[in-house]
Amino acid sequence: MVKFIKVLLSLIVVIVIIGFGIYYLGPKLVADQVMDKVAVELEDSGQLENIKKEISSDPQLKAFIEEGKYVDSSKLPFQTKEEATRVLAKKFSISDIQDIQAKARDGMTAEEKQEIFNKLESTLTEEEMLALKVLAYKELSK
Repeated sequence: MVKFIKVLLSLIVVIVIIGFGIYYLGPKLVADQVMDKVAVELEDSGQLENIKKEISSDPQLKAFIEEGKYVDSSKLPFQTKEEATRVLAKKFSISDIQDIQAKARDGMTAEEKQEIFNKLESTLTEEEMLALKVLAYKELSK
């Protein structure tokens, strides 16, 4: 009987450890996959250059992103694209991210841009939005 209880407790502990591992590592794996896919697609299709040109030609969007120019990024919730992707993957569904990506690929109207901005602004904190601005500014300055 004592041996049965020990085996049962050991099994429960192993299941709990595996559950916590999936809970903590699952979002990281999804974020890494999304980041890799988006980065490769943007680079291979030349969309990154198109995005840079579009931002340069839109004074309102350019001013919005340049708000991140003089920010101390060490105080922000994330500093890298990978960390940003993890945060976005936790706060948005994969279908939301793919929808935004598809709209960006196909070109967006001013209304669609505003809709995406409103969704980001309502879902992310002020610090997370500022961190995205910093990352966007750094990426565009390359």
